[in-house]
Amino acid sequence: MTTQATAPTAPQGKTAPEQIDNHRLTGHQKSLIGMAIVGNVSEFFDMFLIGFIINLLIETPGWNLTGFQSGVILAGAGLGTVLGSITWGRLADVFGRKHAFVWCIVVLVVFTAGSAFTPVNGWILLTILRTGVGFGVGGLNITSVPFVQEFVPAKQRGLLSGLTSVFIPAGIFLGGLVTKYLGGPLGWRGLIAVGCIPIILLAWARVIPESPRFLQSRGREREAKEAYAWAMEIPVEQVADLPELPQKSSASYAVIFSKYPKQLLVVAVGSFCFILGSFTVQSWGQTLLGQSFKFEAGTVATLFMFVSLGDLLGRLGSAWISDKIGRRWTMFGCGMIGAIGALIAAFSTRMVTGDEIGNAGYVFFAGIFIVMMFGDGAFGILNAFGGEQFPTEARSTGLGLGYGIGAIAKVVGPYFVGALVGSAELSHEVVFVPFVIFAVLLFLGGVVYLFARETKGASLEDI
Repeated sequence: MTTQATAPTAPQGKTAPEQIDNHRLTGHQKSLIGMAIVGNVSEFFDMFLIGFIINLLIETPGWNLTGFQSGVILAGAGLGTVLGSITWGRLADVFGRKHAFVWCIVVLVVFTAGSAFTPVNGWILLTILRTGVGFGVGGLNITSVPFVQEFVPAKQRGLLSGLTSVFIPAGIFLGGLVTKYLGGPLGWRGLIAVGCIPIILLAWARVIPESPRFLQSRGREREAKEAYAWAMEIPVEQVADLPELPQKSSASYAVIFSKYPKQLLVVAVGSFCFILGSFTVQSWGQTLLGQSFKFEAGTVATLFMFVSLGDLLGRLGSAWISDKIGRRWTMFGCGMIGAIGALIAAFSTRMVTGDEIGNAGYVFFAGIFIVMMFGDGAFGILNAFGGEQFPTEARSTGLGLGYGIGAIAKVVGPYFVGALVGSAELSHEVVFVPFVIFAVLLFLGGVVYLFARETKGASLEDI
């Protein structure tokens, strides 16, 4: 009698996924979500930190960075992200979500460590190393989103998988915090070295199993049941039958293009539209505030700490509300409001008279705050929604390919602004044209996602 009272109670359900849907969220599931969150925060801390570092290098004797060179360095990380998203998505469908996630961390840490040893004025080498960092970064969100999706209840999937992206802005906050208080003592090399922190995730990943849906798709049914048991914290004997899966191998890139062209187009175009403005703000925003609107470095760091908090709230809001009103209308709303923010930033330049900046800098800041809270806030659900457009055997490959194509914006945006600046001194005049374009694209991105399949509450097996 005592044994019955203390034994774990198996959740109701004819299949293991139904048991997951009917079970409470366990500590093990929270651990997986936590690992994904820390991974994404760490990687974007490193990626966003380069924006702060560029602002420092422009003023560091010996570097003499031009706007063009700064744009190339920032675009290098974007290029790496494109290649990484496409590559790691495919690898996650072939070798597993967990293995791909772990190797993304290894690549990220190795190239970050190398960046800290860049010689003075070695902007070409720094560009190459940042491309390697971007390659590792490009895979972490792409692999972690399906990893979490395949372990959590369908009714909370939008929020819980979205949480992997929600706290990414904490990376901006930490970057601002570290720059403000440690930038002087550590110098730019020390700031880069701090980006090696994600290495701790290798130990965390050892205690988390591979995705049960991936294991089942590879015929490893016993391991799949053990993964479900781990997630629900019950004996493996209490795990119900596995659902029937179609006998398909992982989808190649050719299959994605031929069988899922609409899904691929929505994810690629939608991602491009939302990424272009938000990533350019992340990478150039600090420099524009500091050099174009004459804010001091400490003030820029403080302002971007506020930006990070707004972005975090926006991502949390989009992830939460997507389970209430649906993914499509969430993306549409984020695009519309983000576009308004971009227009505010663009027209702030019309407030400048001669050499008098006045309040224009704060209006510009208000604009980019809105862009990041809603335009970038959409990333609380964007990749989770993108992953839901594809079935299990194609989920990471489809999401990685679509997002990777869209992430070309991470190359185009920073390079575009850098090309506008050229070798000239940064001024407020370079702001207007790119931010009007960002507004148009955010509006278009919101519309594009209205053509996606609504997946709120749908079972992954039914997709």
